Amino acid sequence: SMLQDIEIAGFFTAIFSWGRRDIIISKSKELMELMKNNPYEFVQNYSNKDFTRISKFKHRTFNASDLDFYIRAFQKHYATYHSLEKAFAIKNNASHKTIESHLSHFYLYLSELVPHEKRNLKHISTPVSGAACKRLCMYLRWMVRKDEVDFGLWKTIKPSQLIMPLDVHV
Repeated sequence: SMLQDIEIAGFFTAIFSWGRRDIIISKSKELMELMKNNPYEFVQNYSNKDFTRISKFKHRTFNASDLDFYIRAFQKHYATYHSLEKAFAIKNNASHKTIESHLSHFYLYLSELVPHEKRNLKHISTPVSGAACKRLCMYLRWMVRKDEVDFGLWKTIKPSQLIMPLDVHV
């Protein structure tokens, strides 16, 4: 489905977003080709035999073990939920006006979803450890805001809750 394809492609593109823009784009395209340009279907039908298909994938410190973890985690998530939005959603959303609690929730949620290596989680960050979560904040912007750039597919988090972490690179 288009919603899930955008969620999955957007997630990996955001996670790959450090370093040179041209390389980020080419690595994101390479991953979509490995997923037969149908990421949701690939995630849904993923099994151990598909690992050989992705086993050579690497972007900077992100490797096939990491990719395997996120695919398995998304597969388990989508078995219950229609959208990745639910992975960021907190039951009592009204009392969580800032984005930090949603980011912390996502990190904890993914960490408990499927067995994994400790290293797999280093590609997503959490405010709990003092991280700015720049890439996840960018991903949320794409999913929440609706404009010429952003998809605006998610409604749980409001655009007013989004933040743009500032550092020397921004």
